[in-house]
Amino acid sequence: MYYETVFIVNPDISQENTEVLTNELVEKIEKAGARIVKREYWGSRPLAYSIQKRNRGHYTLLVTDGAASMAKIIDTALLMDERVLRFLTTTITELSDEPSPLLRRRAAPVVEEAKVEAEAEVAVEAAVEEVTAVEEVAAPAAVVEAAESESGESAKA
Repeated sequence: MYYETVFIVNPDISQENTEVLTNELVEKIEKAGARIVKREYWGSRPLAYSIQKRNRGHYTLLVTDGAASMAKIIDTALLMDERVLRFLTTTITELSDEPSPLLRRRAAPVVEEAKVEAEAEVAVEAAVEEVTAVEEVAAPAAVVEAAESESGESAKA
């Protein structure tokens, strides 16, 4: 059975400390005999409503595979930690390898930016090739002119 846990960490805690908290939770889960199937950090996001006079929080998603007692271990660990504002553990029947919709939405601008950068690189390479081709065509004409001027000078002498 798979369990999906989303928890919100106090925004006063840094992202690095949020990762430390997540690593501690992962160690507890693995010691209990379960495995982490998916782990996503969703970043610092606004809360739907104020919790403990906080309007933001660090969101993290963990998907675990284990026995039913696993949900109790996760809930107890998160309930006892002061840094965690809220958490929710649900049972899911099927596992998806795709990133969560929230993570896909955050990654979409990065993909678009990478696409624009790749198109710009191709355009620059094409311009460099065009300039190189023009220089190659212009260079022989300059050599011919120089040769003609040298031969004209030697003929005069």
